[in-house]
Amino acid sequence: MTVRLAGIEFDNNVYDADADVLYLHVGDPASARNREDSEEGDGLRYGPEGNLVGITIIDARWRLERDGKIVITMPAHRIEATDLGDMLATA
Repeated sequence: MTVRLAGIEFDNNVYDADADVLYLHVGDPASARNREDSEEGDGLRYGPEGNLVGITIIDARWRLERDGKIVITMPAHRIEATDLGDMLATA
């Protein structure tokens, strides 16, 4: 089943009912390069270009039943600079 959140289609998804953890991923989970936690404690995984490719939602069913929704706070934006080498070499 495909899940669409924040304009992203997560097509590789698993729910572990015993642990109440929902794993959402775009493609192969091994493609993730960086990880950080949301304010709620969920895991956010990013691909090589810095785009969000995976979310691990902790206590997914419990939160949905308690609140009627699951809130995940993500950084407002992400900036990556790769072409600053010349500028930094003269500093």
